[in-house]
Amino acid sequence: MREIALVYLDRSGGLQKFVHDCKKYNDSKQSYAVYRFIISINPSDIAELDATLGNYILHNPIEAAQIFQSVCFVAIKTLSLIEQLQTEAQVSVLLKPTHLPPLPSYVLSLSAFPFNYTSQRFYMSEGIVIAMGTVTKYTQGARFLCTEETCPFSEGRFRYVRVHLPGATESATVRSDFVCSVCSSSLQEDMKFRVLGDKQIVEMIDAKVLNALKGYSNDKSHFRIQTFTVFLR
Repeated sequence: MREIALVYLDRSGGLQKFVHDCKKYNDSKQSYAVYRFIISINPSDIAELDATLGNYILHNPIEAAQIFQSVCFVAIKTLSLIEQLQTEAQVSVLLKPTHLPPLPSYVLSLSAFPFNYTSQRFYMSEGIVIAMGTVTKYTQGARFLCTEETCPFSEGRFRYVRVHLPGATESATVRSDFVCSVCSSSLQEDMKFRVLGDKQIVEMIDAKVLNALKGYSNDKSHFRIQTFTVFLR
């Protein structure tokens, strides 16, 4: 699947954009713990190249992103695109589909029962925004060092890198109770390598609420409308 991912990036122009993004990182004087790349993908085109990879992207996007992560890391090292990069864990890939199949199973509807949305795959959702919070910062990635001075991971290396994943809480990326796998000493964040991003919280409501605002209804059954929260990162 890595070979198919590379072929798709080459044919879709994504590889050229990736090289351009790497050049911006390489020319920057700032040091990063995580190098973040957004890759646009067309699920239909990928499915034509390889149905297995196409389905994997649609139904296991987090695991599929790891395939593209591996491909991007090998490309960076082979072509010497980012001199500062040390480990594959420093490469963060976010897959951004251009569309999803026009099928009911890909539509997230919080007005339909049962709520069988247990998988972490892509869904489409349509609604009305009724409130928006201010734009705040969140940690996209962070580097940690061992507090034991004699430990080989106490300085210099990017052994412990935490990257924010979709659906995770802030504490999954930055906490004070991480420990070293070598000496079991506590880990401390190296603040100068923290990577920040923008976050905004949006309150939405199902588009079917418009029917309740017409002032009349032929439906005699009672119904209840509830908002849901969306995190934009």
